[in-house]
Amino acid sequence: MAENDVAGSTAQIPTNLRLLILLEEVAKAGVPVTPSVVNENLGLPKPTIHRLFATAEAEGFLQRDIDGRSYSPGRRMRILATNTLSSERVRTVRLAVLKALAMSVGETCNIAIPERDGMFYLDRVETHWPLRIQLPVGTQVPFHCTASGKMYLSTLRTDYLERFLRNYVLERQTVHTITAVDDLYDELSKIRDRGYATDDQEFMAGMTAIAVPILDDRGRLLSTLSIHAPEQRRDVDELVDHLPELQRAAAELTEIVGR
Repeated sequence: MAENDVAGSTAQIPTNLRLLILLEEVAKAGVPVTPSVVNENLGLPKPTIHRLFATAEAEGFLQRDIDGRSYSPGRRMRILATNTLSSERVRTVRLAVLKALAMSVGETCNIAIPERDGMFYLDRVETHWPLRIQLPVGTQVPFHCTASGKMYLSTLRTDYLERFLRNYVLERQTVHTITAVDDLYDELSKIRDRGYATDDQEFMAGMTAIAVPILDDRGRLLSTLSIHAPEQRRDVDELVDHLPELQRAAAELTEIVGR
C-alpha cells in the first residue's frame, strides 16, 4: 500500500492490516505520538484506534511515553527492527561494506543501533592487528561517552534531548568523560554542525573512535558507522583523516537500507 493510500476512509484499510499500518505510522513519526495524531492519517473510528494502541502496548510492540498519552516503539518492535536489519541477504551486503572499510583504514569498524539504555553493536569487523579493542557484537555502550552514542544524541529533537539529559546520569567512565550537562550540550552542538562524532578516551582509557550516521529513507539516523582504535596507534585526529572513507561507506549502507 502506497503511503498516500493510507489516509482516507476506513474502507481503504483491511482489518487485518490496521495494526501493522498503525505500527508503521508510529515508527515513521520518529518521536512519541498520540493515537489522535496517528489517526489523522488512518481515519479509523476513535474506539478502534484506541483499541489497537492498547493491544500493541499489551503485547510489547508499543510503550507509553512519560506523559502517559503518547506512544513509541516497544521492545518487541525494536527487536523486530533489529532482526529485519540482520536478515541474511541484507547482512551479507552490509558486512561486505564493513569489511572493505576495515581493510581500507586498517582498524576495527562497527555498526551500532540506539536502544533505550545505550548503543547496541549490531555488526563488527575486527582489524588484523594483534592489539585491538574487545567490544563484540551484542555489546551495549553508553550514549554520553561514545562516538556512536553522541552521534545519536546530536540528532534528537531539542525538547527530547533536554528531557533525556534531565533524567540520564552522565556516569564517569574515564578522566576524559564529559559529566557536565552544559559541556555535553556544547559537544552535541559541534557534532550536529560537523556531521560526525569522536570519542577521545571518554568511554575507555586508551581507545579512540569516530562515528557517522547511517540514515533511513526519511533522512533520520537509523544507526551509526564507527572506527575504533587503540590511542597509541591512532589518535582522534588520525581517525578524522579517514572521515571521507567513513562517509562513503555510510552513504552506501544508507542506500542498502533504503532498498
